[in-house]
Amino acid sequence: MTHHPGLLRTVPLQGETTSSLICRIAGRYGMEAKVLRSCWHWRNYPPGHDGGGTRADAEVLLNTPGRQLLAGLCGVEEDVLARALPSWGQQDAKLSAGKNGVPAAAWRTGGAVAGPVAFGCRLCAARRTGTAVQVVRYAPRWERVCVRHGRWLLDADADQPLEYLGVRGVPEVAAAQRRWTGVARRAVRAGAEPERVFALAYAVVARWWEQALHWEREAVWPQRLHQVAGGNAGTELERWRIVGRDAVVFPEVVALADALLDPAMAELVWMDSGAGRPRALPSNGAFCRRLGERVGRGWLGPLAATDYGGPLTSWMGAVIRIRRGAGGPPGYDNDPWWLRQEHQPATMAGQLRVLSKERSVPGSGTTWRSAVPAEQRALISSLVNDAEEQLTQLRGAQYGKTADAAQQLLGNLGHAATLIEQAVRESAAAALAAGMALEDLARWARLPADVLAEALADQPQRAAGKGAVSKCQEAGRLCTGRDPQGTTSWPGTRDQNP
Repeated sequence: MTHHPGLLRTVPLQGETTSSLICRIAGRYGMEAKVLRSCWHWRNYPPGHDGGGTRADAEVLLNTPGRQLLAGLCGVEEDVLARALPSWGQQDAKLSAGKNGVPAAAWRTGGAVAGPVAFGCRLCAARRTGTAVQVVRYAPRWERVCVRHGRWLLDADADQPLEYLGVRGVPEVAAAQRRWTGVARRAVRAGAEPERVFALAYAVVARWWEQALHWEREAVWPQRLHQVAGGNAGTELERWRIVGRDAVVFPEVVALADALLDPAMAELVWMDSGAGRPRALPSNGAFCRRLGERVGRGWLGPLAATDYGGPLTSWMGAVIRIRRGAGGPPGYDNDPWWLRQEHQPATMAGQLRVLSKERSVPGSGTTWRSAVPAEQRALISSLVNDAEEQLTQLRGAQYGKTADAAQQLLGNLGHAATLIEQAVRESAAAALAAGMALEDLARWARLPADVLAEALADQPQRAAGKGAVSKCQEAGRLCTGRDPQGTTSWPGTRDQNP
C-alpha cells in the first residue's frame, strides 16, 4: 500500500500517546487502525486485558524509520511530534536489533513508558480536529478535569467502558484543580517535589476513602459519588466506589497536600509529640484536629490520629525526627514525602479485576456482616464461645482418678463437639443464604454434600435461612441460593438515594 506523505494533516494533541495518534490518522484516511499499523514491522503483540481486547493505554515505540514514516503520514514535522508525544524518541532493544531502514514498532503499556494514561475529552478533541474521536493521553491526576465541559477523565488502563465522569454538578472538583497550581508552587518553594507531595496526600485520602464506609458522620463523599454516578449509584455502589474514587476525593487530596506543606501544621505535630520531651501522640492532638477542619470534617481528628501504620503517621514521624535531629543520612526515614510501596493506593484497574473475580464466585462479593443477619451472627459466636469454654475446662481434667478424668474429658469433649457441629450448620446455612454453592460449603466443612444437605434441611428455619433451607427440602440438595441484591451499603447514603 502506498501512502502520500502529508496528504491529510493530522496534528498531535499535547501529551497524546503515539498509539492514539496512529488511530486518529487511520480515521482521517478512512481505514481501520490495524490496516494502517501494517505499515510498520511489529516486534511483539499489543497488551490486552485478561478477558480479551487491546488495552486503551497501549503505547507504541518506533525506531527512526518508523518515526519518519509517522511524520509523513500525519504531515507534521518530527520536532513538533517530539514536543507533543511523550513516548517520541524512546528506544527499545527490540527495535535497535532490527533491519536498518525498515520502519519498526514495539508495543508497550503507557504507564510503563511515561506515566499515568487517561482518556482525553472527545469534545475538546472535536474543537481541535473537527472529529469527536477517542483520544488517549498522558495526564497526572491533578490534570484530569476538563473545566470547559465539566468532565473528570478516567484512567485508560482499566477494562471498563467509561471514558469520563460528569463533575459539572460538583464544582469543588474543578476548583480543586485550579487550587493545585498554587499548592504546587508552594511545594517548590518548600524544596519538595509537587508530584511526591500529591502522591502522599492521595495515599492518605485514599486510605480514608476505604475507612469511610464505617464513618457514620461522613455525608460529603456519598453525595458526590451519587452525583458523578449520574444521580444515584443504585445497586452498583461497589463498582462506583472504585470508578468514582479519584474524582470524589480530589478536593480533599488537594486540601490535605496544602495542609501538609504548611509550617504551622508541622509545628502542631511537634507540639503533640512533646516538643523535645518525647511522648506518644495523643488521639485528640491539635494536629489531627486541625487537619480534620482543613478537609471540612471537624470530627475526623481522632479517627486520623488512631490510624496507626498509615502514610499520615509516617509523615508525622518523619517531621518529628527532623525536628529532634534524630534522623540519619538522607533517606526515607527522615523524608516526609517518602511513600512506601505498601501505602500506595490500589489502582482502579486492579480493584475492578478483583471485583470481577469476586463476582464470578456466587456470594464471594458480599461481606459476612452484610449478608448474615445480626441474630444469626450472634448465635454462631455464642456456639463457638461455649465450645471454647468446654475445651478450656479440660486443661485441669487430666488428673485424679481415671474414671473421674475420663468422665469429664468425654463429657466436655462431647458437649464441645455438639456445639461445634451446630456452629458448622449455622455457618453453612448463613453462607448458603448469601449465595455460596453447596458443593463449596461441603468441601470447606469436610462433609459429603448429601450429608450437609440433609443436616441443613433439618435446621430450624430462621428468617435468614428459610429460602435456602426450603430449596434443600425441595431439591434434596442445595446448590443455588443467590443474594438478589449483593450490594454494599454506605453510611449516610440512604437519605441521598432518590
